[in-house]
Amino acid sequence: MVRIQLHWQILIALVLAVAYGILLEDYVGYVSWMGDVFLRALKMIIIPLVFSSIVTGIANIGTAKNIGRLGFKTVGYYLGSSTLAILTGLILVNIFKPGVGADLELKEDVSMDLTENSFRDTLLNIVPENIFFSFTDNTELLSVIFFALLFGFFITRTGEKHRVLLSDFFKAVLEVIMKLTLFVIRFTPLGIFGLMAHRVAQQENLFEMINSLGMYMIIVVAGILIHALITLPMIVRFMTKSNPYKHFMFSRTPLLTAFTTSSSNATLPLTMDSVQSNSGVSNKVSSFTLPLGATINMDGAALYECVAVIFIAQAYGVDLTVGQQVIVVLTSLLASVGSAGIPMAGLVMITIVLSAVGLPLEGVGLILAVDRIIDMFRTGANVWSDICCSIIIASSEGEELKA
Repeated sequence: MVRIQLHWQILIALVLAVAYGILLEDYVGYVSWMGDVFLRALKMIIIPLVFSSIVTGIANIGTAKNIGRLGFKTVGYYLGSSTLAILTGLILVNIFKPGVGADLELKEDVSMDLTENSFRDTLLNIVPENIFFSFTDNTELLSVIFFALLFGFFITRTGEKHRVLLSDFFKAVLEVIMKLTLFVIRFTPLGIFGLMAHRVAQQENLFEMINSLGMYMIIVVAGILIHALITLPMIVRFMTKSNPYKHFMFSRTPLLTAFTTSSSNATLPLTMDSVQSNSGVSNKVSSFTLPLGATINMDGAALYECVAVIFIAQAYGVDLTVGQQVIVVLTSLLASVGSAGIPMAGLVMITIVLSAVGLPLEGVGLILAVDRIIDMFRTGANVWSDICCSIIIASSEGEELKA
């Protein structure tokens, strides 16, 4: 029996949903429940995925060899490159405003939440009064992220016996949650069908919504290409004096694999072999920077999350303040750190950023249709950024590169 790949299933579901919403508008209630169940399943895995991903990632940083100088430079690069990616997306989405004209209906209670939550209040709420309450409330995700960062850090400060025990425990939890996430993602076509059929039936001007979605996809892809083909090569050139585009060609096998599989974890062995054999990076540097990058460095995902959230806000007619956009930038950065290196994991993590600024999670339904295509580009950017990091760190350690 021939198995249809997920991205084709999603495309088919999208086409059928549009047809159903137009032709059977009065019967949308019979299928919209599938979208509601899918969103509930996404909400179900958000907190365990975020907590286990961040704790595992931070614990791995602290327990890796050569954590001192090498670790400081690596983490500094990853945070810096992700921030640059987010700012690129932020500038593009504010200039071109792809969501304007989609005219989605915003519930009154959501609108009140957006206006009442100030930047100061959001920062204060990052520190939880009761972490167990935060675990039970999806609107307190910033508190969960903050606690996960602290928890992972202090795991590295315990004795070896407890450190190993806790690190192994959270690695096991993360593996289970990732499998559960992949299980939920398998139902994306059904979720898209229910959400999009309902959305199309409600939309008075379908062409405007499709046009906005197309513009959104173009802006995300353009932002990723600018970051990957201009920003990162400039950093490599400035920091190493070597030719970044030669390194890019050296790495075409892992980059193409990342693009087609949408999984940075699955590409990791090829990436390590490529930078060692072709670019001249030592095993000492690559074995530290690349696995760490596959865990916490998600430039493409960070850019996508920022653009997607502001696009959804524009589609709902919500004008985010400067303070709220700063929160979007910070949350996108933190969410990208906790993003698992599996296909469409960024789709789950975007709900964190939506919750941080009080936007409805139902807005995810608007971007589901093109998420798989964007996922390919953002994964390629993630892996390319990891490669650039290994090249820069190798050069800073006095290693001779081959380009």
